Amino acid sequence: MTDHSRPESARADGSARARRALERGVRDSTKAVIRTFGTTTAALRTPPDFLIIGAKRGGTTSLWNWLLQHPACLPMLPARQHRKSNHYFYWHFDRGPRWYRGFFASAATRRLTERRLGGPVVTGEASPYYMFDPRVPQRVAAELPDVKIIILLRDPVDRAASHHRERTRAGVEPLPFAEALAAEEGRLAGELERIAADPFYYSRPHDWYSYRSRGIYAPQVAAWQAVVPPERTLILPSEQMYADPRATFDTVTDFLGVGRIEDLRAKRYNYHQHEDMPTSVRAELTEFYRAHNRSLFELVGRDLGWTQQARDPG
Repeated sequence: MTDHSRPESARADGSARARRALERGVRDSTKAVIRTFGTTTAALRTPPDFLIIGAKRGGTTSLWNWLLQHPACLPMLPARQHRKSNHYFYWHFDRGPRWYRGFFASAATRRLTERRLGGPVVTGEASPYYMFDPRVPQRVAAELPDVKIIILLRDPVDRAASHHRERTRAGVEPLPFAEALAAEEGRLAGELERIAADPFYYSRPHDWYSYRSRGIYAPQVAAWQAVVPPERTLILPSEQMYADPRATFDTVTDFLGVGRIEDLRAKRYNYHQHEDMPTSVRAELTEFYRAHNRSLFELVGRDLGWTQQARDPG
């Protein structure tokens, strides 16, 4: 029987909520079925060929989506979700390698695609926290001994500001940039110790509020160089990727061993207009990173071209 005592708008709102709840339930059930299938068939699947490991706000999402345009780059499963990562090596490491492998293409799919294209295919994932969590390099070396890694490094001054803007848009950063920088040491106090003590601990403060410390690249890159040889490592400046997408993408596909493609829609993902940071904050960060950048350039054997005046948006 229709409830005529309730206003029409209230009944409509109730119906909409019920419909949304049903849709969420269907989506959750579908995801559960897909994950169970992936884990069950993990033995038939191949591990990823490459990882894009960082840096955060350095263009990993853009590069990942560009690669999905390549017919020889197979997406993570399910393909329609355009999933960038399952964050296995830090957030879900307790779920084990079978769960992880369940997100990648089967050996049969790879063979069929290779036959259709007449050349090799690859699959991978992109997670910028992989570069920053100190546990991840050794875990990757143990589980993916042949993997290739791609590291995008952005001017750390611009990266820090972009990271802060992202956290602000996400609703988890109430402080202005200068105050957040000042609060960083206290927010991160003890987090590295907790990470070291608990193999399954995920530190939101270490991930979310590491604006300054994530731009100290040399120790992070050195940790990866210790476990992945140079022939399987590609380091690119983010500024170069956006200044010349075509050339950078060709460098990446050559590195991955797949053919070049003619058409590339080089959209910049997660791009947001913004105001310049205060001059005093930029000057302080520029001075802070000066020695750290020199250490990085010596480590990688080249100057990455940061002028500290770029004010790269996004």
